[in-house]
Order: sequence, then C-alpha cells, then structure tokens
Amino acid sequence: MYYIVGMHIHIVPNRGSRPTILLRESYREGKKVKKRTMANLSHLPMHQVELLRAVFQGADLQPAGLG
Repeated sequence: MYYIVGMHIHIVPNRGSRPTILLRESYREGKKVKKRTMANLSHLPMHQVELLRAVFQGADLQPAGLG
C-alpha cells in the first residue's frame, strides 16, 4: 500500500484582518482526502511564504549571486 502525502501553503481569508497562512499536509483516509495543519505561518513576511510555496511546487531555487 502506497501513501502519497502532499505539503502545501493554504491562505485563509479573514474579514477585516490579515489572512491566516497555514502549512498543510494532504493525505487519504480510505477514500476521503483529509488535511492536517502542520504550522501557522502568519507571522512570516509574504516574500518568505512565496519562497516556501515555490519550494513545495518543485522550483529550482538558487542563492542570489550564483549563476
């Protein structure tokens, strides 16, 4: 039996305040797809959240000044 777990960034809008930014894991329980919150990333600046999102999508990132 194989299990594929996906990690992703989920942005939850909040009325009148900043959105909540969550690091979530998707997994299956039988035929149902479930999500588990691994961390609250709301305290991070948006550019860091976008870098994390790119990493989870498989982007090949290089440090500044290389290449």
